[in-house]
Amino acid sequence: MEIVIHSHHATVSEHMRKRAVRAVERAAERIPRAVEGIIRFEEDGALKRVTVTLRAPRHRDVMGRAEGKFFGPALSAALARVLAQTSREKREAGRATARRAARARERA
Repeated sequence: MEIVIHSHHATVSEHMRKRAVRAVERAAERIPRAVEGIIRFEEDGALKRVTVTLRAPRHRDVMGRAEGKFFGPALSAALARVLAQTSREKREAGRATARRAARARERA
């Protein structure tokens, strides 16, 4: 999986970059065949914003955005939003499989 880090008008420490990469790799394990992870750090005065996007074929892009006074808490909140979406997508995929199986039983 390719991970891209963008810093827009922001100074991001190497430790924060490594922390973001590890967190995105863990989140990508929940999406089958994840291809790309994009982490965007933005700074606008005292406001810090982090956007995390995961991409996989045949899946919608999963995106989480959060802002705060520091990059650490903003990164954690953005990843929490991404993980909530991946678990929701996983449940919906299981329901779709159950519906297909039920339709197949009805036809038989």
